[in-house]
Formats: sequence, structure tokens, C-alpha cells
Amino acid sequence: MERTGPPARFTGLLAAFSAALLAAGGLAATAPSAAAADSDLARNGGFEAGLDGWSCTGGSGAIVSTPSHSGTSALKATPAGSDNAKCSQSVTVKPDSTYTLSAWVQGSYVYLGADGTGTTDVSTWTQSAAGWQQLTTTFKTGPFTTSVTVYAHGWYGTPAYYADDLTLVGPGGDPVALPAAPTGLKTGTTTASSVALSWTGSTGATGYNVYQGGTKVLSVTGTSATVTGLAASTAYSFQVAAANSAGESAKSAAVSATTTAGGGGGGSGLPTHALVGYLHSSFANGSGYTRMADVPDSWDVIDLAFGEPTSVTSGDIRFSLCPIAECPNVESVAEFKAAIKAKQAAGKKVLISIGGQNGQVQLSTTAARDTFVSSVSKIIDEYGLDGLDIDFEGHSLSLNTGDTDFRNPTTPVIVNLISAVKTLKAKYGDKFVLTMAPETFFVQLGYQYYGSGPWGGQDPRAGAYLPVIHALRDDLTLLHVQDYNSGSIMGLDNQYHSMGGADFHIAMTDMLLAGFPVAGDQTKVFPGLRPDQVSIGLPASTQAGNGYTTPAEVTKALNCLTKKTDCGSYATHGTWPGLRGLMTWSINWDRFNNGEFSKNFDAYFGS
Repeated sequence: MERTGPPARFTGLLAAFSAALLAAGGLAATAPSAAAADSDLARNGGFEAGLDGWSCTGGSGAIVSTPSHSGTSALKATPAGSDNAKCSQSVTVKPDSTYTLSAWVQGSYVYLGADGTGTTDVSTWTQSAAGWQQLTTTFKTGPFTTSVTVYAHGWYGTPAYYADDLTLVGPGGDPVALPAAPTGLKTGTTTASSVALSWTGSTGATGYNVYQGGTKVLSVTGTSATVTGLAASTAYSFQVAAANSAGESAKSAAVSATTTAGGGGGGSGLPTHALVGYLHSSFANGSGYTRMADVPDSWDVIDLAFGEPTSVTSGDIRFSLCPIAECPNVESVAEFKAAIKAKQAAGKKVLISIGGQNGQVQLSTTAARDTFVSSVSKIIDEYGLDGLDIDFEGHSLSLNTGDTDFRNPTTPVIVNLISAVKTLKAKYGDKFVLTMAPETFFVQLGYQYYGSGPWGGQDPRAGAYLPVIHALRDDLTLLHVQDYNSGSIMGLDNQYHSMGGADFHIAMTDMLLAGFPVAGDQTKVFPGLRPDQVSIGLPASTQAGNGYTTPAEVTKALNCLTKKTDCGSYATHGTWPGLRGLMTWSINWDRFNNGEFSKNFDAYFGS
């Protein structure tokens, strides 16, 4: 509430009375001292301008229209794991002054408070607010305090909370000066779909806005950013502006960058839309054994499951056909090799897939790395294969404590795997097909958690595929994350998504194509992949794995991602008609299920 002084009628009477006294010589003509008027100092406390002025930990904040206390918008923030969804802003204040902080909140265990007061920091909370409830607290600033941080947050493991109409009422501090425009803007690593930028910071800035061709595309707190979702072989112009509570500076001088050519990673040999399937070649299960010659023509990429190590840390990969005692209808090695050649002559790609559920591979030494290269090369050469599929699961990949930057990994099992694959790529050249089939735990979970975290205690496998994908992105033909056998995963909308419907595949695939800050750190953004590098991984039947998705729901997911229709409540960050296609576990289970999965793919893409 703003105080504007006494009513006009009262001030008129006071002036007349003072003039009479002055005329009578009874009052000295001295100007009275005026206290600073109290006003609401919080910026965008009603969230009508989105998250402008606010910073939410871990990307936890979002703006919603329902529910709202007043106006058309409110804050929704979702705690996750070790993050309590704290949304805050810095406010300029006066020393030795009293302030009242207030907000309307809804939810369980919602907190409102102020830090950096210079006296006693304060907070208040409600255990349960089913409807809008007002929280209010007061504090006095210290003798040298010129800014405080006001915030709202939830509690660990609780659902989302809502906040609206946050006010900080008290005397305004000295005006905040606009920061100067950033200097030294330069480009860094450039890929077919991303450009890395860095610059020199501006004094007084609390954040920076990145502009692409005059349009704001990113807001970050640090002095670096990666712009993703770009087209290959295209020139772009970038600028950066500094921001604080007073507004935004002028933009920096522009820099230009041209993305690299697309279509790398051996992808040129695939059709525009491809169907990828795993073939149980070395074992049998309830789906039955399928000979290579009997693989239907629908399948464009055939992954031989599996090459497995002689021991977890040996790096020595072996592959052999299913024993006849286990698979009575298995073909001979000569027949198998001849069938591979026939498939390749028909334009199909046949790869050796390393790992799987039981094949743990840890290249913890350079000796294991070199053995991996030589043994995988031997398999590729013996069977005349087109490349390699990396299907490391379980405990094959994890990050050592302190390895916190996916762009510069230091963990030996990560560094050695990257080195080994680059060696194979260099040996076989541009036609070498490289695919990966990580689980969501190792990729999309990295939006919230990365490794053991900055203070330890987290699962060190969280997001552990990200440095591998990033380092090999220019060699990567296809990434087909397993959207099955997964727990609920937070998407870019900061909501949790669960298996079995179109929504899960839309949200998980959108993350791969749009990119995301790793562990919520806006200075460490995983750049999005090209759409031709991405396929959606699904189980072929209810027997194949948890997370089976009906053909109708698969079609909805494809419609949303390639046409922006049938998206439901999730808003994608783009439309990608060039999405490569689908992957499934497995060709065997699809045949067991009367070809339901492959028939739906063929019908959708007109094969």
C-alpha cells in the first residue's frame, strides 16, 4: 500500500494556519523534513510479466493462469529431490528501515522470507493452504544494508506450491543504475545445431539476456550460454544485454557464427524416417528366435543383441550366435553373414549392440579402452557390420565425485569410452553408423541431477550419458533413449511425466531436441540434437518391457513432435518434421505381437 501524504483538505488548512503564524511573526520559516514515502518495492510481484525479475532454483518455476489470486497469472514452483523450488529476487532498500513482506500462497509447507537484512533474517510459513492464504512478516535493515533477497519456497518431496501478489512495503532505496552493455562477446564451440557464447560481465548486472537476430532466446545468470535448436550450415547473429532490477542495458556489439554442416554421423545412408529394432541374435527368450533372413523389410536399422564383455572391466567384447540347444532354429554362421549382406544390399544397416541389461562394460583403464577398440573392430570386420550401438546400462557409466561439467568430463570410464568410439569412427570413416540407447535415468534425469551433485550424496549415474552424447554429437547417427522401464521424469515444463502415453514420449523427446540446463545450471546447457539424430525408443508389446504405448498414443506423439497437433497439455519447444523415427525392443517381440509396432510405423510414414 502506498502512502501519498495527508488529504488535500487537511494540507490546505495546515498551510493557512502556518501562513497566519508567519504573518504574526510567531513561526520561523524553516522547511520541515519529510520521511521517505513507503511503497511496494517488489518487482513483478503479481507475476503478470512472467518470471521477469525472479530466479527459481533448478528451473522449478513456471507461470500459470489458474489458480491466481488476482490478475491473470501466478507462480507455480515444483520442489524436486534436494531442491525446494526457491524463487527469489534482490530488492534495493534503505539502511535502518522497517519493511513488511507479504504474499498470498497456496499449497503445503510454503515459506516466505527475506535474507541479507543485516539484522535478523526472517521467514514465515504455512503447513497447509488449500486455498489462497496470506503470509506476512516484517524486518528491519541493518545500518549498512542496501539490498535484501526476498523469496518463497516449498519443501522437499512435496507437490507444487503457488504464490501471487508478493509485496515488500517500505521506504525505497537509492535508485539502481542500469548496467553497461556487456563487452567481449565471442563465439566458442559451434555444432550443426548450436553455438556457444561467452562475454565479459557488467558491473551491477544480476543476469544477461541473449539475442539471436534481435529476438531474445535465453536468459542466464552467468557470462556464458549455448544457443541451441539452430539449423545446419546457417549464419546467425548474436548480441547480449545485461539486466538488473532497473531494467536492461543496451545490447552488446554483435558477433556472427555459422553452424556446421548437418547430416553427419553416418546418417546419410538412412531413409528420412527410419525404424530401428533389436534382434535377439545371441540368446532366446519367450519371443522366440528370428533368423536374420526372416527380419521383415520394415526394419531399417537392425541391432544385433548383444556383444558382451568377458568381464566387467576387461573391455574385451565377444559376440556369438545363440546356441542351438537354446535356439533350435538358429542359422549357421555362414547363413547369418550371407543374410547380413542381403539386408545391406537392400539398404539396411546392421550394427553390433554392446551391453544390454546383463552386459556391464566399464572402461576404467586405457588398456581396457584399447581392448574394447580391437575386440569391437574384430566383430565388425568378421560379420561385415555397418557400425556400433552403445547400450550401456546398469552400472556401466557413473561419474566420479567432483566431475560436475558434462562438457569436460574427468571420470575414466567416460573419457575412455569417448576416446574408444572416436578411434572406431576414425578407423571406419564417415560411413560408420553410431547409435546409442541409454535409459532416461542417464539422460533426461540430468535436467535435475548430475552425478553425485556438487555436495555428493546423489546417485553418480544420474545424467552420466550426457558427456558421452555431447562429445560424440558430431559422430552420432541416432540417439534413441529408452522411454520404458523408467520412473517418472521431470520435463522442461517442470512437471513429472510417466510412461505409457503420448505425453511421456513428447516431453522426453522435446528435451533432446530443445536442449536443457544440466542440473538446472543455466551456464551448463546441454545443446539440443538435430531431429535427424533422434528416434523415440519404445517396447514393441506388453511383454517386451514396462511402458508399453498403444499405436494410437504413438501416433499422437509423432503428430505432436512433427506437426504440433495432438500435443495435449505439453507445449513443445519446436516442431520437427525431420524427426528420424522410432526404435523398439525388439524385432522378436514385434513379430510375436503380429507386427503391431512396425505396421503402425509403416502406416504413419507411408512406407
